[in-house]
Amino acid sequence: MAVEKRPISLRTYVYIDVLQPQLASFLATVSQGYLPIEEQASLFIEVQPGIAINRLTDVALKGASVTPGMQIVERSFGVLEVHSFDQGDVRAAGQAMLDYLGMSETDRLTPRVVTSEIITGTSPYQTMLINRFRHGDAILKDQALYILETHPAGYAILAANEAEKAAPIRLLEVITFGAYGRLYLAGGDDEIKEAARAAEACLSEIRGRPNEEVVDVR
Repeated sequence: MAVEKRPISLRTYVYIDVLQPQLASFLATVSQGYLPIEEQASLFIEVQPGIAINRLTDVALKGASVTPGMQIVERSFGVLEVHSFDQGDVRAAGQAMLDYLGMSETDRLTPRVVTSEIITGTSPYQTMLINRFRHGDAILKDQALYILETHPAGYAILAANEAEKAAPIRLLEVITFGAYGRLYLAGGDDEIKEAARAAEACLSEIRGRPNEEVVDVR
């Protein structure tokens, strides 16, 4: 029986030079692989169809001395995170995967900000709702809440790291797989505004192919 070969689409390709403490701790909370720690370099890649991430994981681990922290295989999208203290090894793993795909970094989709919202003076009832689903720090009443939604999903991880670099905020939740990515941050009004600027600025600097994709989330 002939097996259908589906073309592989590079959706997200993100290199992080230094994982920030809260993001590294968050990844260690939600990942099922070999957990990253702060100050390591990290690479995050997302492809379609999801099953293709298995081969890319094999390529990355054989191509460089890196450690896998997260692998998620959905029907539509596949996600891989690898990390190391050696930035050169992380870059080499990324290049090995790009070479396998016959692509360059700019063949990724350009990130699109779908939602960007700051809510100030949050009600304690709303903060308790948020605290029920978050995997990171907790939000307290009257703190500001920042919500960022990205497409593709994987770019939320870069936004989280750059936001944490820019301001002393609380990292509540990062969703890096699926149709859309989401980032939730809490903190003082000024700190949240600065973090939001940094998160969105880093996404605006990423170069890739035009992102005109319409995602069916039914």
